[in-house]
Amino acid sequence: MDAHTPTAPQFTVLGIETSCDETAAAIVRGTPGQPGEILSNLVLSQFEEHAPYGGVVPEIAARAHIDHLDSLVASALREADVSLGDLDAIAATSGPGLVGGLMVGLVTGKSLAFAADKPFVAVNHLEAHALTARLVAATPFPYLVLLVSGGHSQLLEARGVGDYTLLGTTLDDAVGEAFDKTAKLMGLGYPGGPHVEKWALKGDPKRFDLPRPMKGRPGSDFSFAGLKTALRQTVTKLAPLTETDLADAAASFQAAAADTIEDRTRNAMRTMRDASDADGPIPFVVAGGVASNKMLRARLEDLATSEGFALTAPPLPLCTDNAAMIAWAGVERMAIGSTDGLDTGPRPRWPLADLTA
Repeated sequence: MDAHTPTAPQFTVLGIETSCDETAAAIVRGTPGQPGEILSNLVLSQFEEHAPYGGVVPEIAARAHIDHLDSLVASALREADVSLGDLDAIAATSGPGLVGGLMVGLVTGKSLAFAADKPFVAVNHLEAHALTARLVAATPFPYLVLLVSGGHSQLLEARGVGDYTLLGTTLDDAVGEAFDKTAKLMGLGYPGGPHVEKWALKGDPKRFDLPRPMKGRPGSDFSFAGLKTALRQTVTKLAPLTETDLADAAASFQAAAADTIEDRTRNAMRTMRDASDADGPIPFVVAGGVASNKMLRARLEDLATSEGFALTAPPLPLCTDNAAMIAWAGVERMAIGSTDGLDTGPRPRWPLADLTA
């Protein structure tokens, strides 16, 4: 590097995540365009609290955030060996998510920012997922994002921080929600995704002929309600289920969901490829909790190779909700000079398209 070339600024950011049923705090240091450094990343899951209900109870989630967030932030600072004064900014999830949980994280983040006289960044949870590939691999813009989680199934073209084009979204249920409801129906446990995946390893994915909603249609929108209904009808006819039935049903459901995602993603890839002037492979990022499904990751890697894309899938702990991605989104926003006022409120609904607007 030339002695007169300015060095890109580095930012150290505290991230706070409380959008659903994980209470999380992390310290991340880095410069956009280079992989970041995770100094601490603590996540306290609430599986035991919500398991009896087969899903997240908003009031229970909010109370758990209140009970644990302060000590988790203190532990994250201590593990990273930094003080509030060492930080360049404090970032907290502002939406989308459960309003009670969002308020807990926002109040904590804004209070710390005020007390330490630091900039505050209100982070879009979906954008944080979409930017995780830049934290771990410095993935360059533009890239295709497949965001698959309990609340979202989307395909987006990411052109820059705050600059996204929606290529496809779910018309009904998100794929993660379908996994959770399938697991609940079959009594496999909560959270549903890991349990369905575990049982599917032992099953025959071809035993039950389940539908592949939207497969073969133009565009990149998703639908999972019909698949979920077909699985329920199949299981109801079989009751009581043997372990073989459970394994085969889980495997058949997982295969149908993966086929649907692969088909919809292929269309988005071809749309983006047709509009691109890139010479080499286009970056492709898969993010969100369902991205931790190993079979789906393998299928998407094969798809990317065949369509001229290069897959980046974050490490499994960074697929599910965490605060390192929130802190990194804060790093990215600080680098472009974008911060928020302390009057920022929660946004339970906050599409990524609104950032572009």
